[in-house]
Amino acid sequence: MGSTSAHHSEGLGRRDLIKRSAAIGLISVPTMGFLSACASSDSGGNGKVEKGTKSDKNPLGVNESAPLDFVLFDGGFGQQYAKDAIKVYETNYPKASVKFTPTQKITTTLQPRFNGGTPPDLIDNSGAEQMDMGVLVGQKQLADLTPLLDAPSIDDPSKKVRDTLRPGIVEMGQFDGDPVWIMYYAYTVYGVWYSQKLLDSLDAKYPETWDEMLAVCEKAKKKGIAGWTYAGKYPYYVPFSLYPMIGKVGGREVLDAIDNLEPKAWEHPAVKTCFEAYYELVKKGYILKGTPGLDHIQSQTAWTEGKALFIPNGSWVENEAAKTMPADFDLAVSAPTGIDSSDKMPFGTIWASGGEPFIVPAKAKNPEGGLEQLRIMLSEASSKNFTQSVKSLTAFNGGTDGIELTPGLKSGVAALEKAGQNVVNPRLQDWYVALQKEKIGVAGLGEMMAGRATPAETIKKIQKYADEAAKDSSIKHYKHQ
Repeated sequence: MGSTSAHHSEGLGRRDLIKRSAAIGLISVPTMGFLSACASSDSGGNGKVEKGTKSDKNPLGVNESAPLDFVLFDGGFGQQYAKDAIKVYETNYPKASVKFTPTQKITTTLQPRFNGGTPPDLIDNSGAEQMDMGVLVGQKQLADLTPLLDAPSIDDPSKKVRDTLRPGIVEMGQFDGDPVWIMYYAYTVYGVWYSQKLLDSLDAKYPETWDEMLAVCEKAKKKGIAGWTYAGKYPYYVPFSLYPMIGKVGGREVLDAIDNLEPKAWEHPAVKTCFEAYYELVKKGYILKGTPGLDHIQSQTAWTEGKALFIPNGSWVENEAAKTMPADFDLAVSAPTGIDSSDKMPFGTIWASGGEPFIVPAKAKNPEGGLEQLRIMLSEASSKNFTQSVKSLTAFNGGTDGIELTPGLKSGVAALEKAGQNVVNPRLQDWYVALQKEKIGVAGLGEMMAGRATPAETIKKIQKYADEAAKDSSIKHYKHQ
């Protein structure tokens, strides 16, 4: 999602775009197969290319004639931003050829190559078939990106790449200690998305307390508009607003305990309160009818058509839903509504973090080329190109000067400014992909939001899943430092 990510045609880690007939199979079966295969694979590979000579223009020592193999997740952000960055690489290294493979089937495409010891040099590991990041790190399948972070930035050689990134990006790529395994390229604002025009038509303001939320939903219902919809087939979209709400109500330590798989973490009163609040939306009929059967595209389309007021999502939605979004939609995002003034964190507390995880495999033939391609992408020019073309921020801390921000992007920037230090970043979707998607998402929240399980039953079930994951010795476990 990430991020675990945003993307066109379909697919995205957290934002699963791919229409799957075997929703769980595509996540769990490839992931487990990948885990065991990686653990046993030492075979294959023709060795790494010879390193080039380091210089001011080539600080990473790229072999200037070596081919580069780049596999990109082809989702809501599309391919063009990557193609544009590849052109820069080819200009800088005219003797090098770049093999570019866009796909929505990341695991299906790459598992055989990892198994054979011949992975690509750079991968955008996102989408419905995202490879489990925790597994990749735990099985030592990834190269440490520290050389990239310590290399001079393209725009200002006096600055290291790490000094040009948004707060939290480097830390997100760390799992245990100093090495950085993942470069999250996009910067995603998660929250509750809506049409300001539609909200204004109801003579309503975005609700800050849950009583206000219920009142707005009731007002919408009387006009024949549902209060909420969501990706019913992929209910792990619901946490995009639910998790930061839990953090707001109970404090960020509640989210940390959940990430750490601590006993009884899901039994915290803040979790119970927030689950009951969302369940109230179900019981009062404020969820768009048929939502549990909708995928992310169908739910977004219903929302852009004005059939529902609110949708939990990430900032990729502006690009992904562009085809069905009216020109006067006036897209906006807000931090989640809280309960009341007793909440531990102020209104404005939001989830924002890196998305679109890029990795360089440990057994890549041309790892320096992969790192250099990322260095190019983290330049101001590439960042601006990405932001202008796909309406999303990047990990580069800037890149918006001189750009006319679209409504959603402008709203996202404003939400970040309002949040200030009150930004939370749950890590379940990065550390434990299968737990987050299949179990907490589909089997837990999916059933509750469909009205087939109570909050109490759902909490009990999710805590059981978390406890099982905590005790599973085959899983690499991570904790907030």
